[in-house]
Amino acid sequence: MARRSLLTDYGEDESPWAGQQMFTGLVQATGMIRRSPHGVQLQWAAAPGASWTPADLALGDSVAVDGVCLTVAGQLADGFRADVSEETLGRTTLAAKADRGGRVNLEPALRLADRLGGHLVSGHVDGLGVVRAIARQAASWRLELAWQNPAYGRYVCEKASVAVDGISLTVAGCDPDGAGFWIAVIPHTWASTTLAQLAVGDGVNLEADLLAKYTERLLAATGPSGAAEPINAPWLADHGWI
Repeated sequence: MARRSLLTDYGEDESPWAGQQMFTGLVQATGMIRRSPHGVQLQWAAAPGASWTPADLALGDSVAVDGVCLTVAGQLADGFRADVSEETLGRTTLAAKADRGGRVNLEPALRLADRLGGHLVSGHVDGLGVVRAIARQAASWRLELAWQNPAYGRYVCEKASVAVDGISLTVAGCDPDGAGFWIAVIPHTWASTTLAQLAVGDGVNLEADLLAKYTERLLAATGPSGAAEPINAPWLADHGWI
């Protein structure tokens, strides 16, 4: 039997990344966020020779702002304006940062021709996290975080990918339930993103790995009878995987 895509079995509309913009978690710039009458405005000064600048934006473009996917609703000479609901602002760190004119990480949406240097990031924040500890080490920074909702820890394991304020990072270790975890951040990432501005107790936007969530949904899938289908050798053979 020919090998089939799992998306064919469960429908493309059920894919976590169907019909939406995607990101890689590789920050292209940092900028300042402020409140505007209908949302927020983002401004940044592109470095000489930068591959992405405010001039590259068009109305309707998607931009990840600290890991939150926003749509360009208005263009500025040095940035853009985005319409954002109070719910989105309140459920992420954007409200607090916009109120004080804080720094944020920026990344344009992934294009099909781009290299996937980080991991697939949807720009839909799963929940907030809190900084538990920060320590300078010989060749990196140790950043310890914890989910506000410990239930999201089930998506975390050693070497898993996680987006922290829109930055693609790798879990170096975690608590048994995954609710707390730590990351070894290299100096380049530390200096070129907003991570260097974090302090113990600060909140961060967290998005778990899409593949972990997709796998969980697949494992919980039910058959025609409504009972959960075990994924075993007969199931794999029937669906063309072996």
